[in-house]
Amino acid sequence: MWTETTRLVAPISLLLSVLACSTAGAHDAAPDREPLSLDQMADALGIDPEAPVKVQELGDGFYVLFGLGGNVLVSSGEDGVLIIDDQFPMIMPRLRAAMKERGDTRIDFVVNTHWHFDHADGNQILGAEGTWLVSQANSRRMLLEDQLINLGPMTFRQEAYPPHALPDITFDTTMQFHFNGERIDLLHVGPAHTTGDAAVYFHGHDTVHMGDVFNLAGYPFVDAGNGGTLDGMLAFSESVLETIGPKTIVVPGHGPVADRAALVDYVAMLRHVHAHLTAMIAAGGTLEEALEAGITARWDEEKGDPASFIERSWTSLTHRYLGPGSAARPGTASSQQPKH
Repeated sequence: MWTETTRLVAPISLLLSVLACSTAGAHDAAPDREPLSLDQMADALGIDPEAPVKVQELGDGFYVLFGLGGNVLVSSGEDGVLIIDDQFPMIMPRLRAAMKERGDTRIDFVVNTHWHFDHADGNQILGAEGTWLVSQANSRRMLLEDQLINLGPMTFRQEAYPPHALPDITFDTTMQFHFNGERIDLLHVGPAHTTGDAAVYFHGHDTVHMGDVFNLAGYPFVDAGNGGTLDGMLAFSESVLETIGPKTIVVPGHGPVADRAALVDYVAMLRHVHAHLTAMIAAGGTLEEALEAGITARWDEEKGDPASFIERSWTSLTHRYLGPGSAARPGTASSQQPKH
């Protein structure tokens, strides 16, 4: 069931998918564009900072908030309130208002699916209020320093978070909550969308939130400049498929709530692109040839321009990531993997 507090106008949740539909330059080259602020990016794209919040109920005390950033999944019950991702400080009052309508006035835990600003900037508010912040260990590391995110026609410098906004609790590969009457598994497979992605599986509600490893608002964004890899996106998604059941609800980082079948289709797309790009790389092909090959033609009508997805994926397959603060360096698709 959908409810709407007011008319939805160009939410920032479309930001990364819009930018991901534009051609990007390789991250190892010196950027030829000055990084923009979030306000400047919003202005450039005509995004309304007063965008409203939508709510989709998934169960009793269990719902998704759609606002300006990544989808927020809420678990509310006897133990308190746990949310997955927290968007931006600017929308926090509207997120809280939607939650208050359902009797939820305090947020006890936040799990960040990764460190990108549109999923974790709300930490700035909630951390100061005493909310416990949780993430995969690499996400916390990335938040300790300024990070440059290459989004295609624009770059964004995400500044280091202050101590109160940093995750208090981190994990390496797996972690469990026992909260509000159900077991909640946190899973990290390896570098994927970023180096610090977490999928969060609620066993009682048979629902998984995958963050931006699974994006239904356009082609996915592979943050190759910060350790993201097409190999990892595929491996991570396949691992989640092996974990969930036939009727699992799948919450993407952006876009509508989906099901296992949608994730199966998404994995098929990733496999197709991965197979074609690795074959072209092995044969000595070029990025320009890959961009002109029509690899994603069957999905373009639904997902938009694939140029940035192809370019960022190619970069992730042909460059080695050296860690925070370092540029990518040429490598090979088969042997060079991100370090973290």
